This record gives sequence, structure tokens and C-alpha cells, in this order.
Amino acid sequence: ELRAADELTKNNSVLTLTMCVNYGGRADLADAAKALAVDVAAGRVRPDKVDEKVFARYLYVPELADADLVWRTSGEQRLSNFMLWQAAYSELVFTDVLWPDVDRRHLWAAIEQYARRDRRWGSA
Repeated sequence: ELRAADELTKNNSVLTLTMCVNYGGRADLADAAKALAVDVAAGRVRPDKVDEKVFARYLYVPELADADLVWRTSGEQRLSNFMLWQAAYSELVFTDVLWPDVDRRHLWAAIEQYARRDRRWGSA
């Protein structure tokens, strides 16, 4: 099903849908920190040059943009270890529909809810 979805959307240039399978945000962050520490210890990275941009290059998929919207289905109101770094300034939408039952109406409703938000990127 993931291959079929990938094929159906391969020419999409409007939005990115990220589905993480067997992924954990904490492991992503811990592995990035470990790899960065190795490079610092080896002298490949200067500690005083480490910032968010440098750290992000060590994530599993460094080219993955930050998420504008994180949509959580199933009625749960938590991130569940999902894209912790990339979701830092995301707008969160929670709906009761279960993922297997999601259709374009549910997606549209989530996007409409997102569109009504005032994005402040962490400012008050």
C-alpha cells in the first residue's frame, strides 16, 4: 500500500505527506546526538559551531522539512513519539476518525482547521 501511495503521488509538488513506519522520534534524536558526538570527538565538527541547523543534519531524514500540520487520528491527543524535532512548531489537529477510515473529507476538514490557525512559530 505504501508503494502504491508513493506511485500515485510521485508527481505531487503541492504538499508532502509523511508516513513513518517503524520510526521513533526519541531514537531519531538520540542517534543524531550520538553521531554528532562522534564527529565532534573526531574533530570533524567544532562544538562551538553546533546549532539547530547542524544538529538537524544528523537526523534520519535531514532533508525532511518541518511539519506545518501534524494530524493525529483515532482520538488520541498526543504525538506518540512522532517526528519530535520536525513537529516543534507544527499546528496539531486531533480527530476521532481511525486511520483506516480516513477519506478526503476527513483530510479536508483537518486542513480547514489548520487554515483557521494563526501561525506564530513559537512566539507568544
